[in-house]
Amino acid sequence: MSILFHNVYKGKKVFITGHTGFKGSWLSFWLKELGAKVIGYSKNIPTSPALFNMLNLESVIDHNIGDVRDFDNLFSLIKVNKPDYIFHLAAQSIVKKSYLDPTETMTTNIIGVNNILDSARIIDMECNIIIVTSDKCYDNLEFERGYIESDILGGKDPYGASKGAAELVVKGYYHSFFKSQDLIKVSTARAGNVIGGGDWAKGRIIPDCIRAWEQNQKVEIRNPLSTRPWQHVLEPLSGYLHLGYLLRNNDLNGQSFNFGPPQKNDHTVFELMRKLNNIYFSGNKTAYKIIDQSSFEEANLLKLDCSKSGKDLNWQPNLNFENTVSLTADWYSKYKEINVERLNKFQIRYYCKIAKENKAPWIRS
Repeated sequence: MSILFHNVYKGKKVFITGHTGFKGSWLSFWLKELGAKVIGYSKNIPTSPALFNMLNLESVIDHNIGDVRDFDNLFSLIKVNKPDYIFHLAAQSIVKKSYLDPTETMTTNIIGVNNILDSARIIDMECNIIIVTSDKCYDNLEFERGYIESDILGGKDPYGASKGAAELVVKGYYHSFFKSQDLIKVSTARAGNVIGGGDWAKGRIIPDCIRAWEQNQKVEIRNPLSTRPWQHVLEPLSGYLHLGYLLRNNDLNGQSFNFGPPQKNDHTVFELMRKLNNIYFSGNKTAYKIIDQSSFEEANLLKLDCSKSGKDLNWQPNLNFENTVSLTADWYSKYKEINVERLNKFQIRYYCKIAKENKAPWIRS
């Protein structure tokens, strides 16, 4: 049997904010499989249906309801548990929603990060903290090249601006409190557009497609020529977990890392839609249509340069575009027929098999 992430999470207390969301549910499930004691903290179960419920996670982890903006509640839970690792994923993560409610977006995405870091500072506990932000934290200047970690921060929409500001909060805490000590290590992780089975959020292309197709409707595509660095959810999660392991024993404190697909995985929304449609319907049906451009501003070209993660972490993505879309379509075509826990375990095993073939540093025999 293969050893993942050097067995570092086995028996450890791992605190995850946003554990009921799409990425948070996958991360909670994977960490539970790795033998971790998972403590989750989210303000609600954000969608219906929800992967969190499908995986029956409430019965196997320490499930807590609370808002990351509620400092006292968050602080108390962290103080009681004194986790070995914190993965902060809780966020308002929908660009369109950030225009409808910019205050919620700003406060959740900025104050939430502050409250995590201030709790750790006050408790003064030994802990590795991974703050997950977004590729949209960069000031998007429509570069042809991928954005690197030293590029200027700050989005042109409320969501991107909030993620850029969250990065600055981490920078301030690191230089003011964490740089000169050895207990608390913090790093930020910036990931591109993540897809995969179990995402049901409104306003994201994959769940919007599945909802329409399950009702025998055509899905409407906005911004079909927008380019995105599509990656399967297990790709950045492997990066976060690998970074969490390395953060304790390497000089990575205070640094930021991009986690994204190979450049050849940068495809337009239309290319993603066509590939997903063909796999989901086995090439027998076309169930999408292009509509007018969106009424709100969203970047047309956005991709990451992940060479720093390759150089400093020895991390590389493992899936090509075909595998990424195939895994996603396969999950949605089977989730009603197969136990979802078994389906997720199978996809994790499949991903680890490819990673092992690619000699990924976080997996060994």
